[in-house]
Amino acid sequence: MDLITTKETSELWDISTRRVQVLCDNGKVSGAMRLVNMWVIPKCTPKPINGRTKVFKIMMKDNKQ
Repeated sequence: MDLITTKETSELWDISTRRVQVLCDNGKVSGAMRLVNMWVIPKCTPKPINGRTKVFKIMMKDNKQ
């Protein structure tokens, strides 16, 4: 399993490093592991869906039914 840092993940996902750290802290990134003072993430992990998008709202609506 290839592990990458939050900086590498932020470049891959095109978001800030801090945002990746917050997603990891909130448990939104599957497979993320905390090593001493940094997060490492499996390279194949997909970017979490933004909860403010139309796609997310449709998914949540479908799950409630």
